[in-house]
Amino acid sequence: MSFHLHKFPLLSKSAVLEQLIEESSDQEECIIKLNDIPGGAKSFEMVARFCYGVKIELSSANVVHLRCASEHLQMTEEISDDNLIAQTEMFLNQVVLRNWKDSLKALETCDDLLPHAEDLHIVKRCIESLASKATTDPNLFGWPIREHGIMQSPGGSVLWNGISTGARPRNFSSDWWYDDVSSLSFPMYKRLLSGMESRRIRPEIIAGSLAYYARKYIPGLSRRNSMGAMPLAGTLSDVEQRNLLEEIDRLLPLQKGLVPTKLLLGLLQTSMILKTSSTCIANLEKRVGMQLDQASLEDLLLPNYSYTMETLYNVECMHRIVEHFLAMDQANGGCSPCIDDMMASPSMIPITAVAKLLDGYLAEVAPDVNLKPPKFQALASALPEYARPLDDGLYRAIDVYLKAHSWLSETEREQLCRLMDCQKLSLEACTHAAQNERLPLRVVVQVLFFEQLQLRTSIAGCLLVSDNLEGSSRPLRSGGIAMSGEAGGWTAAVRENQVLKVGMDNMRMRLAELEKECSDMRQEIEKLGRGGKGGSGGGGGWASHVPRRFSLKMKPQMCSTQEGSVSEQQKSMSAKLDKLQAKLSKQKRQLSADA
Repeated sequence: MSFHLHKFPLLSKSAVLEQLIEESSDQEECIIKLNDIPGGAKSFEMVARFCYGVKIELSSANVVHLRCASEHLQMTEEISDDNLIAQTEMFLNQVVLRNWKDSLKALETCDDLLPHAEDLHIVKRCIESLASKATTDPNLFGWPIREHGIMQSPGGSVLWNGISTGARPRNFSSDWWYDDVSSLSFPMYKRLLSGMESRRIRPEIIAGSLAYYARKYIPGLSRRNSMGAMPLAGTLSDVEQRNLLEEIDRLLPLQKGLVPTKLLLGLLQTSMILKTSSTCIANLEKRVGMQLDQASLEDLLLPNYSYTMETLYNVECMHRIVEHFLAMDQANGGCSPCIDDMMASPSMIPITAVAKLLDGYLAEVAPDVNLKPPKFQALASALPEYARPLDDGLYRAIDVYLKAHSWLSETEREQLCRLMDCQKLSLEACTHAAQNERLPLRVVVQVLFFEQLQLRTSIAGCLLVSDNLEGSSRPLRSGGIAMSGEAGGWTAAVRENQVLKVGMDNMRMRLAELEKECSDMRQEIEKLGRGGKGGSGGGGGWASHVPRRFSLKMKPQMCSTQEGSVSEQQKSMSAKLDKLQAKLSKQKRQLSADA
Protein backbone atom coordinates (compact mmCIF):
# COMPACT_ATOMS: atom_id res chain seq x y z
CA MET A 1 0.00 0.00 0.00
CA SER A 2 1.32 3.44 -0.94
CA PHE A 3 1.02 6.52 1.26
CA HIS A 4 1.60 10.04 -0.13
CA LEU A 5 2.85 11.98 2.86
CA HIS A 6 4.87 15.05 3.75
CA LYS A 7 8.43 14.65 4.98
CA PHE A 8 8.44 16.99 7.95
CA PRO A 9 5.65 15.40 10.04
CA LEU A 10 7.33 12.01 9.68
CA LEU A 11 10.91 12.97 10.46
CA SER A 12 9.81 15.05 13.43
CA LYS A 13 8.48 11.98 15.19
CA SER A 14 10.59 9.02 14.01
CA ALA A 15 14.37 8.64 13.99
CA VAL A 16 14.21 5.81 11.44
CA LEU A 17 12.07 7.81 9.01
CA GLU A 18 14.33 10.83 9.45
CA GLN A 19 17.37 8.77 8.47
CA LEU A 20 15.61 7.19 5.47
CA ILE A 21 14.43 10.58 4.25
CA GLU A 22 17.94 12.01 4.49
CA GLU A 23 19.35 9.09 2.50
CA SER A 24 16.93 9.71 -0.36
CA SER A 25 16.97 13.50 -0.24
CA ASP A 26 18.96 13.80 -3.48
CA GLN A 27 16.18 12.11 -5.41
CA GLU A 28 13.43 14.08 -7.08
CA GLU A 29 10.80 11.89 -5.38
CA CYS A 30 11.48 10.47 -1.91
CA ILE A 31 10.29 6.87 -1.97
CA ILE A 32 10.69 4.92 1.24
CA LYS A 33 9.90 1.20 1.47
CA LEU A 34 8.91 -0.21 4.86
CA ASN A 35 8.65 -3.97 4.37
CA ASP A 36 9.14 -5.18 7.90
CA ILE A 37 7.10 -2.78 10.01
CA PRO A 38 5.11 -4.68 12.70
CA GLY A 39 1.43 -4.80 11.86
CA GLY A 40 1.94 -3.84 8.19
CA ALA A 41 0.03 -1.08 6.46
CA LYS A 42 -2.69 -0.89 9.11
CA SER A 43 -0.20 -0.07 11.83
CA PHE A 44 1.69 2.46 9.66
CA GLU A 45 -1.54 4.29 8.82
CA MET A 46 -2.21 4.89 12.53
CA VAL A 47 1.42 5.96 13.04
CA ALA A 48 1.13 8.44 10.13
CA ARG A 49 -2.05 9.91 11.63
CA PHE A 50 -0.20 10.37 14.91
CA CYS A 51 2.67 12.08 13.10
CA TYR A 52 0.19 14.51 11.51
CA GLY A 53 -1.20 15.35 14.93
CA VAL A 54 -4.48 13.46 14.56
CA LYS A 55 -5.72 12.24 17.91
CA ILE A 56 -5.65 8.44 18.06
CA GLU A 57 -8.02 6.61 20.36
CA LEU A 58 -5.94 3.90 21.99
CA SER A 59 -7.60 0.58 22.83
CA SER A 60 -6.64 -2.94 23.76
CA ALA A 61 -7.09 -3.91 20.10
CA ASN A 62 -4.54 -1.44 18.66
CA VAL A 63 -2.16 -0.56 21.47
CA VAL A 64 0.13 -3.54 20.88
CA HIS A 65 0.33 -2.76 17.15
CA LEU A 66 1.19 0.86 17.87
CA ARG A 67 3.68 -0.05 20.58
CA CYS A 68 5.59 -2.44 18.32
CA ALA A 69 5.47 -0.11 15.31
CA SER A 70 6.63 2.89 17.35
CA GLU A 71 9.53 0.87 18.72
CA HIS A 72 10.50 -0.24 15.24
CA LEU A 73 10.41 3.39 13.99
CA GLN A 74 12.23 4.67 17.12
CA MET A 75 9.56 7.20 18.09
CA THR A 76 11.27 8.07 21.38
CA GLU A 77 11.17 11.08 23.69
CA GLU A 78 14.55 12.20 22.36
CA ILE A 79 12.95 12.93 19.00
CA SER A 80 9.75 14.52 20.31
CA ASP A 81 8.08 15.02 23.66
CA ASP A 82 5.09 12.83 24.50
CA ASN A 83 5.93 10.59 21.59
CA LEU A 84 4.10 7.41 20.62
CA ILE A 85 6.29 4.99 22.60
CA ALA A 86 5.61 6.84 25.85
CA GLN A 87 1.87 7.10 25.20
CA THR A 88 1.37 3.45 24.27
CA GLU A 89 3.53 2.26 27.16
CA MET A 90 1.58 4.32 29.65
CA PHE A 91 -1.73 3.07 28.26
CA LEU A 92 -0.54 -0.53 28.53
CA ASN A 93 0.54 -0.22 32.14
CA GLN A 94 -2.25 1.95 33.50
CA VAL A 95 -5.26 0.69 31.55
CA VAL A 96 -4.76 -2.56 29.70
CA LEU A 97 -2.80 -4.59 32.24
CA ARG A 98 -5.16 -3.59 35.04
CA ASN A 99 -8.20 -5.04 33.32
CA TRP A 100 -8.97 -8.68 32.58
CA LYS A 101 -10.75 -8.20 29.27
CA ASP A 102 -8.24 -5.67 27.95
CA SER A 103 -5.28 -7.86 28.93
CA LEU A 104 -6.89 -10.81 27.20
CA LYS A 105 -7.59 -8.82 24.03
CA ALA A 106 -4.05 -7.45 23.97
CA LEU A 107 -2.64 -10.95 24.32
CA GLU A 108 -4.76 -12.12 21.39
CA THR A 109 -3.27 -9.41 19.15
CA CYS A 110 0.24 -10.52 20.04
CA ASP A 111 -0.08 -13.57 17.77
CA ASP A 112 0.31 -11.37 14.68
CA LEU A 113 3.17 -9.33 16.14
CA LEU A 114 5.68 -11.98 17.14
CA PRO A 115 8.58 -11.75 17.81
CA HIS A 116 8.28 -7.97 18.33
CA ALA A 117 5.71 -8.30 21.12
CA GLU A 118 7.90 -10.92 22.73
CA ASP A 119 11.00 -8.72 22.61
CA LEU A 120 9.12 -5.87 24.27
CA HIS A 121 7.87 -8.28 27.01
CA ILE A 122 4.27 -7.47 26.17
CA VAL A 123 3.32 -11.15 26.03
CA LYS A 124 4.95 -11.82 29.37
CA ARG A 125 3.27 -8.85 31.04
CA CYS A 126 -0.18 -9.78 29.70
CA ILE A 127 0.20 -13.38 30.87
CA GLU A 128 1.31 -12.31 34.34
CA SER A 129 -1.64 -9.96 34.58
CA LEU A 130 -4.12 -12.64 33.49
CA ALA A 131 -2.58 -15.32 35.70
CA SER A 132 -2.74 -13.12 38.78
CA LYS A 133 -6.40 -12.30 38.15
CA ALA A 134 -7.38 -15.90 37.37
CA THR A 135 -5.88 -17.11 40.65
CA THR A 136 -7.68 -14.42 42.67
CA ASP A 137 -11.34 -14.05 43.52
CA PRO A 138 -12.64 -11.29 41.20
CA ASN A 139 -14.76 -9.91 44.04
CA LEU A 140 -11.55 -9.13 45.97
CA PHE A 141 -9.90 -6.98 43.30
CA GLY A 142 -8.99 -3.58 44.67
CA TRP A 143 -9.50 -1.63 41.44
CA PRO A 144 -12.30 -1.16 38.91
CA ILE A 145 -12.41 -4.12 36.57
CA ARG A 146 -14.63 -4.95 33.69
CA GLU A 147 -15.93 -8.49 34.11
CA HIS A 148 -18.26 -9.98 31.50
CA GLY A 149 -19.52 -6.55 30.44
CA ILE A 150 -20.18 -5.30 33.99
CA MET A 151 -18.13 -2.41 35.41
CA GLN A 152 -17.49 -2.82 39.12
CA SER A 153 -16.31 -0.38 41.75
CA PRO A 154 -13.54 -1.29 44.22
CA GLY A 155 -16.27 -2.06 46.76
CA GLY A 156 -17.86 -4.53 44.36
CA SER A 157 -21.05 -2.63 43.43
CA VAL A 158 -22.13 -2.37 39.80
CA LEU A 159 -21.26 0.87 38.00
CA TRP A 160 -23.42 2.58 35.38
CA ASN A 161 -21.68 5.46 33.58
CA GLY A 162 -19.22 5.55 36.45
CA ILE A 163 -21.98 5.94 39.08
CA SER A 164 -22.49 3.29 41.74
CA THR A 165 -25.91 1.66 41.52
CA GLY A 166 -25.65 -0.13 44.87
CA ALA A 167 -26.37 -3.48 43.21
CA ARG A 168 -24.10 -6.34 44.12
CA PRO A 169 -22.52 -8.38 41.32
CA ARG A 170 -23.04 -12.10 41.00
CA ASN A 171 -20.68 -14.49 42.72
CA PHE A 172 -17.93 -15.98 40.60
CA SER A 173 -16.79 -19.59 40.70
CA SER A 174 -13.28 -20.84 40.06
CA ASP A 175 -14.10 -21.58 36.40
CA TRP A 176 -15.32 -18.11 35.49
CA TRP A 177 -12.37 -17.55 33.13
CA TYR A 178 -12.60 -20.84 31.16
CA ASP A 179 -14.60 -19.43 28.27
CA ASP A 180 -12.57 -16.22 28.05
CA VAL A 181 -9.16 -17.84 27.70
CA SER A 182 -10.48 -20.44 25.25
CA SER A 183 -10.44 -17.69 22.59
CA LEU A 184 -6.64 -17.66 22.71
CA SER A 185 -4.54 -19.59 20.23
CA PHE A 186 -3.18 -22.76 21.74
CA PRO A 187 0.45 -21.52 22.03
CA MET A 188 -0.72 -18.47 23.98
CA TYR A 189 -3.17 -20.55 25.97
CA LYS A 190 -0.41 -23.00 26.83
CA ARG A 191 1.86 -20.20 28.06
CA LEU A 192 -0.98 -18.79 30.15
CA LEU A 193 -1.52 -22.14 31.85
CA SER A 194 2.20 -22.33 32.54
CA GLY A 195 2.02 -18.92 34.20
CA MET A 196 -0.92 -20.06 36.32
CA GLU A 197 0.91 -23.19 37.41
CA SER A 198 3.85 -21.08 38.53
CA ARG A 199 1.42 -19.30 40.83
CA ARG A 200 0.41 -22.68 42.32
CA ILE A 201 -3.13 -22.73 41.00
CA ARG A 202 -4.95 -25.96 41.90
CA PRO A 203 -4.47 -28.86 39.40
CA GLU A 204 -8.21 -29.51 39.14
CA ILE A 205 -8.75 -25.95 37.86
CA ILE A 206 -6.07 -26.41 35.19
CA ALA A 207 -7.62 -29.74 34.20
CA GLY A 208 -11.07 -28.18 34.00
CA SER A 209 -9.82 -25.42 31.70
CA LEU A 210 -8.12 -27.96 29.43
CA ALA A 211 -11.30 -30.01 29.28
CA TYR A 212 -13.29 -26.92 28.30
CA TYR A 213 -10.76 -26.02 25.61
CA ALA A 214 -10.81 -29.57 24.21
CA ARG A 215 -14.62 -29.72 24.02
CA LYS A 216 -14.68 -26.37 22.24
CA TYR A 217 -12.22 -27.18 19.45
CA ILE A 218 -12.67 -30.94 18.96
CA PRO A 219 -16.19 -31.39 17.54
CA GLY A 220 -16.35 -35.15 17.96
CA LEU A 221 -15.58 -34.86 21.65
CA SER A 222 -18.24 -32.21 22.19
CA ARG A 223 -20.90 -34.30 20.47
CA ARG A 224 -20.05 -37.45 22.42
CA ASN A 225 -20.06 -35.70 25.80
CA SER A 226 -23.40 -33.96 26.05
CA MET A 227 -22.23 -31.60 28.79
CA GLY A 228 -24.17 -28.51 27.78
CA ALA A 229 -24.12 -26.38 24.65
CA MET A 230 -20.59 -25.39 23.69
CA PRO A 231 -19.85 -22.16 21.82
CA LEU A 232 -19.04 -22.72 18.19
CA ALA A 233 -15.38 -22.30 17.32
CA GLY A 234 -13.43 -22.27 14.11
CA THR A 235 -13.33 -25.68 12.48
CA LEU A 236 -9.94 -27.32 12.75
CA SER A 237 -8.60 -29.86 10.31
CA ASP A 238 -8.00 -33.44 11.35
CA VAL A 239 -4.28 -32.82 11.64
CA GLU A 240 -4.82 -29.77 13.83
CA GLN A 241 -7.28 -31.66 16.01
CA ARG A 242 -4.81 -34.52 16.34
CA ASN A 243 -1.99 -32.19 17.37
CA LEU A 244 -4.29 -30.36 19.79
CA LEU A 245 -5.41 -33.60 21.45
CA GLU A 246 -1.82 -34.76 21.88
CA GLU A 247 -0.88 -31.41 23.42
CA ILE A 248 -3.83 -31.52 25.82
CA ASP A 249 -2.83 -35.03 26.89
CA ARG A 250 0.67 -33.79 27.69
CA LEU A 251 -0.67 -30.85 29.70
CA LEU A 252 -3.27 -32.77 31.73
CA PRO A 253 -2.03 -33.50 35.27
CA LEU A 254 -1.61 -37.23 35.87
CA GLN A 255 -3.81 -37.41 38.94
CA LYS A 256 -6.97 -39.34 39.73
CA GLY A 257 -10.30 -37.56 39.74
CA LEU A 258 -9.25 -34.30 38.09
CA VAL A 259 -11.14 -35.00 34.86
CA PRO A 260 -14.48 -36.84 34.63
CA THR A 261 -14.09 -40.43 33.43
CA LYS A 262 -16.71 -39.81 30.75
CA LEU A 263 -14.55 -37.07 29.24
CA LEU A 264 -11.40 -39.19 29.42
CA LEU A 265 -13.14 -42.00 27.55
CA GLY A 266 -14.31 -39.43 25.00
CA LEU A 267 -10.73 -38.26 24.54
CA LEU A 268 -9.62 -41.87 24.16
CA GLN A 269 -12.24 -42.65 21.54
CA THR A 270 -11.48 -39.45 19.63
CA SER A 271 -7.77 -40.19 19.70
CA MET A 272 -8.48 -43.57 18.11
CA ILE A 273 -10.54 -41.91 15.39
CA LEU A 274 -7.91 -39.25 14.70
CA LYS A 275 -5.12 -41.86 14.90
CA THR A 276 -2.99 -40.00 17.41
CA SER A 277 0.37 -41.32 18.57
CA SER A 278 0.57 -44.58 20.50
CA THR A 279 1.98 -42.65 23.47
CA CYS A 280 -1.10 -40.44 23.62
CA ILE A 281 -3.46 -43.42 23.47
CA ALA A 282 -1.47 -45.28 26.13
CA ASN A 283 -1.55 -42.25 28.45
CA LEU A 284 -5.30 -41.87 28.05
CA GLU A 285 -5.82 -45.57 28.75
CA LYS A 286 -3.78 -45.19 31.91
CA ARG A 287 -5.82 -42.18 32.99
CA VAL A 288 -9.06 -44.11 32.48
CA GLY A 289 -7.65 -47.11 34.35
CA MET A 290 -6.80 -44.96 37.37
CA GLN A 291 -10.49 -44.14 37.86
CA LEU A 292 -12.18 -47.07 36.14
CA ASP A 293 -14.49 -47.61 39.13
CA GLN A 294 -16.14 -44.25 38.29
CA ALA A 295 -16.94 -45.18 34.68
CA SER A 296 -20.26 -46.25 33.24
CA LEU A 297 -20.83 -49.30 31.07
CA GLU A 298 -22.16 -47.26 28.15
CA ASP A 299 -18.96 -45.19 27.93
CA LEU A 300 -16.72 -48.26 28.12
CA LEU A 301 -18.15 -49.75 24.93
CA LEU A 302 -15.54 -48.26 22.61
CA PRO A 303 -15.99 -49.33 18.97
CA ASN A 304 -13.10 -50.87 17.15
CA TYR A 305 -11.67 -48.46 14.56
CA SER A 306 -8.76 -50.65 13.47
CA TYR A 307 -8.93 -52.65 10.26
CA THR A 308 -6.69 -55.34 11.70
CA MET A 309 -9.15 -56.32 14.43
CA GLU A 310 -12.30 -58.25 13.71
CA THR A 311 -14.26 -57.64 16.91
CA LEU A 312 -16.99 -55.04 17.06
CA TYR A 313 -15.67 -53.49 20.28
CA ASN A 314 -12.08 -52.82 21.26
CA VAL A 315 -11.73 -55.63 23.80
CA GLU A 316 -7.95 -55.37 23.93
CA CYS A 317 -8.17 -51.71 24.95
CA MET A 318 -10.54 -52.66 27.76
CA HIS A 319 -8.09 -55.33 28.88
CA ARG A 320 -5.27 -52.79 29.08
CA ILE A 321 -7.47 -50.38 31.04
CA VAL A 322 -8.27 -53.11 33.59
CA GLU A 323 -4.56 -53.91 33.94
CA HIS A 324 -3.82 -50.23 34.63
CA PHE A 325 -6.50 -50.22 37.29
CA LEU A 326 -5.07 -53.31 38.98
CA ALA A 327 -1.56 -51.84 38.93
CA MET A 328 -2.85 -48.63 40.52
CA ASP A 329 -4.88 -50.57 43.10
CA GLN A 330 -1.90 -52.65 44.14
CA ALA A 331 0.34 -49.58 44.30
CA ASN A 332 -2.17 -47.96 46.67
CA GLY A 333 -2.18 -51.02 48.94
CA GLY A 334 -5.37 -52.66 47.76
CA CYS A 335 -7.03 -55.52 49.63
CA SER A 336 -5.91 -59.12 49.41
CA PRO A 337 -8.01 -62.25 49.85
CA CYS A 338 -6.35 -62.93 53.21
CA ILE A 339 -8.13 -60.06 54.95
CA ASP A 340 -11.03 -61.12 57.18
CA ASP A 341 -14.39 -59.66 56.28
CA MET A 342 -12.82 -58.02 53.26
CA MET A 343 -16.14 -57.11 51.70
CA ALA A 344 -16.77 -54.68 54.56
CA SER A 345 -13.46 -52.91 53.90
CA PRO A 346 -13.73 -49.53 52.11
CA SER A 347 -10.72 -50.44 49.97
CA MET A 348 -12.75 -53.24 48.38
CA ILE A 349 -15.41 -50.90 47.02
CA PRO A 350 -13.49 -49.80 43.88
CA ILE A 351 -12.44 -53.28 42.79
CA THR A 352 -15.91 -54.76 43.35
CA ALA A 353 -17.38 -51.90 41.30
CA VAL A 354 -14.89 -52.65 38.52
CA ALA A 355 -15.78 -56.35 38.69
CA LYS A 356 -19.44 -55.48 38.23
CA LEU A 357 -18.57 -53.21 35.29
CA LEU A 358 -16.39 -55.88 33.72
CA ASP A 359 -19.11 -58.54 34.01
CA GLY A 360 -21.57 -56.16 32.34
CA TYR A 361 -19.01 -55.39 29.63
CA LEU A 362 -18.46 -59.10 28.98
CA ALA A 363 -22.20 -59.65 28.66
CA GLU A 364 -22.41 -56.81 26.10
CA VAL A 365 -19.50 -58.00 23.92
CA ALA A 366 -20.31 -61.72 24.24
CA PRO A 367 -22.82 -61.81 21.33
CA ASP A 368 -20.03 -60.80 18.92
CA VAL A 369 -19.41 -63.95 16.85
CA ASN A 370 -15.88 -62.76 16.04
CA LEU A 371 -14.84 -62.63 19.67
CA LYS A 372 -12.58 -65.64 20.16
CA PRO A 373 -12.68 -67.68 23.38
CA PRO A 374 -9.06 -66.83 24.37
CA LYS A 375 -9.82 -63.08 24.33
CA PHE A 376 -13.01 -63.60 26.31
CA GLN A 377 -11.22 -65.77 28.86
CA ALA A 378 -8.29 -63.35 29.18
CA LEU A 379 -10.58 -60.42 29.90
CA ALA A 380 -12.83 -62.37 32.27
CA SER A 381 -9.86 -63.63 34.30
CA ALA A 382 -8.10 -60.26 34.44
CA LEU A 383 -9.48 -59.53 37.92
CA PRO A 384 -8.55 -61.64 40.98
CA GLU A 385 -11.11 -64.03 42.44
CA TYR A 386 -11.74 -61.95 45.56
CA ALA A 387 -12.96 -59.03 43.41
CA ARG A 388 -16.31 -60.78 42.85
CA PRO A 389 -18.37 -61.54 45.96
CA LEU A 390 -20.82 -63.35 43.66
CA ASP A 391 -20.26 -64.84 40.21
CA ASP A 392 -23.80 -64.27 38.99
CA GLY A 393 -22.73 -61.53 36.56
CA LEU A 394 -19.90 -63.66 35.19
CA TYR A 395 -22.27 -66.63 34.79
CA ARG A 396 -24.65 -64.43 32.81
CA ALA A 397 -21.82 -63.30 30.50
CA ILE A 398 -20.68 -66.90 29.96
CA ASP A 399 -24.24 -67.98 29.22
CA VAL A 400 -24.64 -65.21 26.62
CA TYR A 401 -21.32 -66.18 25.04
CA LEU A 402 -22.27 -69.87 24.86
CA LYS A 403 -25.60 -68.98 23.30
CA ALA A 404 -23.93 -66.84 20.59
CA HIS A 405 -21.16 -69.43 19.99
CA SER A 406 -23.17 -72.61 19.81
CA TRP A 407 -20.49 -74.36 17.72
CA LEU A 408 -17.98 -74.56 20.57
CA SER A 409 -16.80 -78.03 21.57
CA GLU A 410 -17.42 -79.57 24.98
CA THR A 411 -13.82 -78.93 26.00
CA GLU A 412 -14.01 -75.25 25.09
CA ARG A 413 -17.28 -74.94 27.01
CA GLU A 414 -15.70 -76.48 30.07
CA GLN A 415 -12.74 -74.09 29.84
CA LEU A 416 -15.10 -71.14 29.74
CA CYS A 417 -17.11 -72.43 32.70
CA ARG A 418 -13.93 -72.79 34.76
CA LEU A 419 -13.87 -68.99 34.89
CA MET A 420 -16.69 -68.98 37.43
CA ASP A 421 -16.83 -70.53 40.88
CA CYS A 422 -19.99 -72.58 41.37
CA GLN A 423 -19.76 -72.04 45.12
CA LYS A 424 -20.15 -68.26 44.57
CA LEU A 425 -23.42 -68.55 42.65
CA SER A 426 -26.59 -67.43 44.36
CA LEU A 427 -29.47 -69.84 44.83
CA GLU A 428 -31.37 -68.25 41.93
CA ALA A 429 -28.32 -68.57 39.64
CA CYS A 430 -27.85 -72.20 40.70
CA THR A 431 -31.48 -72.95 39.90
CA HIS A 432 -31.08 -71.39 36.44
CA ALA A 433 -27.76 -73.14 35.77
CA ALA A 434 -29.14 -76.54 36.79
CA GLN A 435 -31.68 -76.28 33.96
CA ASN A 436 -29.30 -74.68 31.43
CA GLU A 437 -28.78 -77.02 28.50
CA ARG A 438 -25.86 -74.97 27.17
CA LEU A 439 -23.64 -75.81 30.13
CA PRO A 440 -21.46 -78.94 30.10
CA LEU A 441 -22.73 -81.91 32.09
CA ARG A 442 -19.86 -81.76 34.56
CA VAL A 443 -20.65 -78.13 35.38
CA VAL A 444 -24.34 -78.94 35.86
CA VAL A 445 -23.43 -81.68 38.34
CA GLN A 446 -21.21 -79.26 40.28
CA VAL A 447 -23.98 -76.69 40.34
CA LEU A 448 -26.49 -79.24 41.63
CA PHE A 449 -24.07 -80.36 44.34
CA PHE A 450 -23.42 -76.86 45.62
CA GLU A 451 -27.10 -76.01 45.33
CA GLN A 452 -27.87 -78.89 47.68
CA LEU A 453 -25.18 -77.67 50.06
CA GLN A 454 -26.74 -74.23 50.08
CA LEU A 455 -30.15 -75.66 50.77
CA ARG A 456 -28.80 -77.81 53.62
CA THR A 457 -26.99 -74.84 55.10
CA SER A 458 -30.11 -72.73 54.90
CA ILE A 459 -32.26 -75.43 56.52
CA ALA A 460 -29.68 -76.04 59.24
CA GLY A 461 -29.57 -72.35 59.96
CA CYS A 462 -33.34 -72.18 60.25
CA LEU A 463 -33.41 -75.16 62.61
CA LEU A 464 -30.64 -73.65 64.72
CA VAL A 465 -32.55 -70.42 65.05
CA SER A 466 -35.71 -72.34 65.95
CA ASP A 467 -33.89 -74.32 68.66
CA ASN A 468 -32.45 -71.14 70.11
CA LEU A 469 -35.89 -69.59 70.28
CA GLU A 470 -37.44 -72.63 71.93
CA GLY A 471 -34.81 -73.82 74.39
CA SER A 472 -32.04 -71.25 74.83
CA SER A 473 -33.55 -68.09 76.14
CA ARG A 474 -30.48 -67.18 78.22
CA PRO A 475 -28.05 -66.98 75.27
CA LEU A 476 -30.65 -65.08 73.30
CA ARG A 477 -31.02 -62.57 76.05
CA SER A 478 -27.30 -62.08 76.52
CA GLY A 479 -26.80 -61.78 72.77
CA GLY A 480 -29.69 -59.33 72.54
CA ILE A 481 -28.25 -57.19 75.32
CA ALA A 482 -24.87 -57.09 73.60
CA MET A 483 -26.46 -56.14 70.33
CA SER A 484 -28.49 -53.45 72.04
CA GLY A 485 -25.41 -52.12 73.75
CA GLU A 486 -23.61 -51.84 70.44
CA ALA A 487 -26.43 -50.33 68.46
CA GLY A 488 -27.98 -48.39 71.31
CA GLY A 489 -31.31 -48.45 69.54
CA TRP A 490 -34.81 -48.88 70.80
CA THR A 491 -35.62 -51.37 68.05
CA ALA A 492 -33.04 -53.87 69.32
CA ALA A 493 -34.45 -53.71 72.86
CA VAL A 494 -38.01 -54.31 71.65
CA ARG A 495 -36.88 -57.26 69.54
CA GLU A 496 -35.01 -58.73 72.53
CA ASN A 497 -38.10 -58.52 74.74
CA GLN A 498 -40.22 -60.19 72.09
CA VAL A 499 -37.74 -63.05 71.76
CA LEU A 500 -37.61 -63.54 75.53
CA LYS A 501 -41.38 -63.50 75.80
CA VAL A 502 -41.73 -66.16 73.12
CA GLY A 503 -39.10 -68.29 74.85
CA MET A 504 -40.81 -68.01 78.24
CA ASP A 505 -44.19 -68.87 76.78
CA ASN A 506 -42.79 -71.93 75.08
CA MET A 507 -41.09 -72.96 78.32
CA ARG A 508 -44.33 -72.67 80.31
CA MET A 509 -46.22 -74.72 77.75
CA ARG A 510 -43.63 -77.50 77.86
CA LEU A 511 -43.66 -77.42 81.66
CA ALA A 512 -47.46 -77.79 81.74
CA GLU A 513 -47.27 -80.70 79.33
CA LEU A 514 -44.65 -82.43 81.52
CA GLU A 515 -46.75 -81.94 84.65
CA LYS A 516 -49.78 -83.45 82.96
CA GLU A 517 -47.76 -86.37 81.66
CA CYS A 518 -46.31 -87.02 85.11
CA SER A 519 -49.77 -86.89 86.68
CA ASP A 520 -51.14 -89.41 84.20
CA MET A 521 -48.13 -91.61 84.75
CA ARG A 522 -48.60 -91.51 88.54
CA GLN A 523 -52.26 -92.55 88.27
CA GLU A 524 -51.39 -95.41 85.95
CA ILE A 525 -48.68 -96.64 88.33
CA GLU A 526 -51.08 -96.49 91.27
CA LYS A 527 -53.56 -98.60 89.37
CA LEU A 528 -50.90 -101.14 88.54
CA GLY A 529 -49.82 -101.11 92.18
CA ARG A 530 -53.27 -101.89 93.46
CA GLY A 531 -53.56 -104.75 91.03
CA GLY A 532 -50.23 -106.19 92.19
CA LYS A 533 -51.23 -105.95 95.86
CA GLY A 534 -54.36 -108.05 95.43
CA GLY A 535 -52.63 -110.85 93.56
CA SER A 536 -49.32 -111.15 95.29
CA GLY A 537 -50.31 -111.91 98.84
CA GLY A 538 -47.05 -110.45 99.97
CA GLY A 539 -48.61 -107.53 101.83
CA GLY A 540 -47.59 -103.90 101.39
CA GLY A 541 -47.31 -103.96 97.58
CA TRP A 542 -45.22 -101.68 95.36
CA ALA A 543 -47.93 -99.01 95.17
CA SER A 544 -47.61 -98.39 98.91
CA HIS A 545 -44.23 -96.81 98.27
CA VAL A 546 -45.63 -94.24 95.76
CA PRO A 547 -46.64 -91.03 97.56
CA ARG A 548 -50.33 -90.20 97.48
CA ARG A 549 -49.65 -86.49 96.98
CA PHE A 550 -47.41 -85.72 93.97
CA SER A 551 -45.15 -82.75 94.59
CA LEU A 552 -42.79 -81.16 92.09
CA LYS A 553 -40.25 -80.44 94.81
CA MET A 554 -40.05 -84.05 96.06
CA LYS A 555 -38.29 -86.83 94.32
CA PRO A 556 -40.23 -90.07 94.98
CA GLN A 557 -38.26 -93.01 96.32
CA MET A 558 -38.84 -96.10 94.26
CA CYS A 559 -38.45 -99.29 96.23
CA SER A 560 -39.27 -101.66 93.47
CA THR A 561 -36.24 -103.81 94.26
CA GLN A 562 -37.80 -104.92 97.53
CA GLU A 563 -40.92 -106.35 95.91
CA GLY A 564 -40.44 -109.56 94.08
CA SER A 565 -43.91 -109.58 92.60
CA VAL A 566 -43.63 -106.34 90.61
CA SER A 567 -43.95 -106.94 86.92
CA GLU A 568 -41.53 -105.76 84.23
CA GLN A 569 -44.15 -103.28 83.09
CA GLN A 570 -44.14 -101.60 86.47
CA LYS A 571 -40.36 -101.29 86.39
CA SER A 572 -40.47 -99.71 82.96
CA MET A 573 -43.12 -97.26 84.08
CA SER A 574 -41.10 -96.38 87.14
CA ALA A 575 -37.98 -95.63 85.12
CA LYS A 576 -39.95 -93.45 82.77
CA LEU A 577 -41.43 -91.57 85.69
CA ASP A 578 -37.96 -90.94 87.07
CA LYS A 579 -36.81 -89.45 83.80
CA LEU A 580 -39.86 -87.26 83.48
CA GLN A 581 -39.55 -86.10 87.06
CA ALA A 582 -35.88 -85.17 86.57
CA LYS A 583 -36.61 -83.34 83.35
CA LEU A 584 -39.50 -81.53 84.97
CA SER A 585 -37.33 -80.38 87.86
CA LYS A 586 -34.63 -79.13 85.50
CA GLN A 587 -37.10 -77.18 83.37
CA LYS A 588 -38.70 -75.61 86.41
CA ARG A 589 -35.34 -74.53 87.83
CA GLN A 590 -34.42 -72.93 84.53
CA LEU A 591 -37.80 -71.21 84.32
CA SER A 592 -37.38 -69.84 87.84
CA ALA A 593 -33.91 -68.53 87.03
CA ASP A 594 -35.09 -66.80 83.83
CA ALA A 595 -38.08 -65.27 85.60
